[in-house]
Amino acid sequence: MADASSLPKYIQVSEMLIREIAAGHLIDGARLAPERDMAAELGISVGTLRKALSDLEGKGMLHRVQGSGNYVRFQTDVASVYAMFRLELIGGGGLPTARILSVDRLGKTADMPAFGSASEGHRIRRVRSLDGKAIALEEIWLDGSYRDRITADDLSESLYHFYRNDLGLLIGSAVDEIGVAAVPEWGGADYPIMAGQMAGYIERISYDAAGTAAEISKTWFDYNKARYISRLGKG
Repeated sequence: MADASSLPKYIQVSEMLIREIAAGHLIDGARLAPERDMAAELGISVGTLRKALSDLEGKGMLHRVQGSGNYVRFQTDVASVYAMFRLELIGGGGLPTARILSVDRLGKTADMPAFGSASEGHRIRRVRSLDGKAIALEEIWLDGSYRDRITADDLSESLYHFYRNDLGLLIGSAVDEIGVAAVPEWGGADYPIMAGQMAGYIERISYDAAGTAAEISKTWFDYNKARYISRLGKG
């Protein structure tokens, strides 16, 4: 388990299992290992594991049978913290973590897609990892109207979790454009691909529940380590 996360440990475990189920590593109907064995393997307490399994059960992804064990139930459109994070390791899955490089409030530039109502935005730059492997650079711009100031200490591993719980902003939908682009220079030694080299590229506009554009983001990802995955249904 990755330790570098401000999300509660049981949520990390729950999210990891959700992504393992979505990737097909844990198939529908599979029986999970006994709880004590599973907790030992993950390096967590049995109590923490049980909270994670209860979270999965509440999402309809686990059937718990007294005296028999815990059984996987495949579900689509699960309300998970990382439901809109589309990058997975090659082969599927991987627990996302993030390391903040900088957070600044800056004026929006003329080349940006239109979003929000303020003339300024919060620019967040960070390195994203899957199972501890650096796979992407992200530059996120949140409209400045939601809060006057945001610091690195305010942010959790999931920005959408922070938006919902701290700002009252629910991201309801997003539009992604996928392509390739040169890695920017600001990643420096924090990212394994050198500046100027080509990487997978995602440009996203995110919308609130009312359909107003609230955020734009750019992601450069290592296509030798990760893939962009969008699952539309079972099977």
